[in-house]
Amino acid sequence: MTNQELSKLFTLYGKLYELHGGNSFKVKSIANLVFFLKKFQEPFFEMDEAQILFNLSFHKGFLPKLIEIKETGTLQELELLIEKTPKGVVDLLNIKGLGPKKVEVLWKEVGIASVVELLEACRENRLVEIKGFGHKTQNQILSDIEFKYNQEGKFHWAKVEPIALKIMESLDSSAICKKAQLTGEYRRLDEIVNQLEFVVEALNPTNDWTNLAVPHLDFVEFDGTTVKFKYAEVLSVVFHLCSSADFESLLFETTSTESHLKLINYDRSAVNNSSEEDIYKSLCLVYILPELREGLSELNNLDKQANLIEYKDLKGVIHNHTTYSDGLHTLKEMSDFAQKSGFEYLVVCDHSQSAGYAGGLKPDRVIQQFDEIDKLNKGYNGFKVYKGIESDILTDGSLDYEEELLSQFEVIVASVHSQLTMDEEKAHKRLIRAIEHPRTRILGHPTGRLLLMRPGYSINHQYILDACLQNKVVVELNAHPYRLDIDWRWIDYYVSKGGIISINPDAHHKDGYQDMRYGVNVARKAYLTPESCLNAKDLIAFDTWVKNK
Repeated sequence: MTNQELSKLFTLYGKLYELHGGNSFKVKSIANLVFFLKKFQEPFFEMDEAQILFNLSFHKGFLPKLIEIKETGTLQELELLIEKTPKGVVDLLNIKGLGPKKVEVLWKEVGIASVVELLEACRENRLVEIKGFGHKTQNQILSDIEFKYNQEGKFHWAKVEPIALKIMESLDSSAICKKAQLTGEYRRLDEIVNQLEFVVEALNPTNDWTNLAVPHLDFVEFDGTTVKFKYAEVLSVVFHLCSSADFESLLFETTSTESHLKLINYDRSAVNNSSEEDIYKSLCLVYILPELREGLSELNNLDKQANLIEYKDLKGVIHNHTTYSDGLHTLKEMSDFAQKSGFEYLVVCDHSQSAGYAGGLKPDRVIQQFDEIDKLNKGYNGFKVYKGIESDILTDGSLDYEEELLSQFEVIVASVHSQLTMDEEKAHKRLIRAIEHPRTRILGHPTGRLLLMRPGYSINHQYILDACLQNKVVVELNAHPYRLDIDWRWIDYYVSKGGIISINPDAHHKDGYQDMRYGVNVARKAYLTPESCLNAKDLIAFDTWVKNK
């Protein structure tokens, strides 16, 4: 069981325990343990009992339960709670905005025991009659249910990457496959993947595909040209079977969107399909990279392909959290690791004081961190740590410290973390005031979205980006694979007018720096070049940008 799976187990345990009237102190303890497990990077169950106990820190009381899970794969107390809770009620606990207390009211007082029943109640305007709900809550629940249903069967690119590579490895070593290649949304580097697709040249298409040596990959059907599977019963996997003569054509067609094929007037019968390069040459076009085959503006940006951003272009790591707030590793650990990873600078951006839930820094802690940064920098050569902060954009649009302290930060990333359900007018007022603040250097995750989990607050992207341009504010492409915010579809607009993008990992631990790979993936889809990327600047150029306030 991974740490993520372990945290999900305890999340459910905490919710069900509270739903059935559990002690509030224990409920809070379970929540604290979940927070700890989500941050902890080393696999818990690869450690022995003594190591687990050592790392539990303030959560040692949960050691018996952790040992039980390690030995049995489950928690008996949780199983008993699940047995006495209707499945539909358990599903209600997964609806955003419905905590155990509200679910208890819906279930025990109103008789709503499933998501379908809740959806009907919302649509019939019945929740407004229930104490503690009202019109606003009802509308939000309705919106959240519809959003959740629309995301079923969809996955983050980063989530399916290890699965894709595992299947590809199996195909490469398979005796029934001559050649195979990943295709579709995955090859286009789309941030969301609906299914994994492979083009496969099989030695004999009628071979038995039911025993492919990939754990959790279950055969579904074979229709003569495609083989369909389910991975872990949720992710669709499709093999497009073909002959050697048709391999390149099928790879090209399944990689491209229908819009791209239409845009380039593609006709398989009229092209040389020896390779994808030859297909484009037949159409009097230069080769178009797989990630750009969206059917948008690729024909107008052919000259940019040779200089698209790559991970190796990144020289610094901007927007990172340490143990000063809610990060897993110390400032020195984060800094040393960045240097050893080949980066030239690190911008620390722990949470500001209003983010109490994330250990936001009070002014005295800020000064303490400043002192530590000064001491660290004395020991580095060719590497520098910058004094930054991720300042909450408060509800009125102001930043989160008094001017005297704000003026001492070298880089301020301004981000919204609270009251995310605001309408567009309120969002605009709040963001514009923060953008116009003379201390704001970077606008963090501009919409606050969490892909497949939470839609961003509504904004007019062009309006907000124009304000950033006018105020010389860099826009963050938050590279965490669950955010990827700003949406890549707006990057080309912003950059074409002279804007600068910063591909930031929002790292809460050392390995989080690698998330910049996902940011680079989608940045390439938006034709971003190193010249228009803030953290592609070397140390000297970045230092000049910092000082040019």
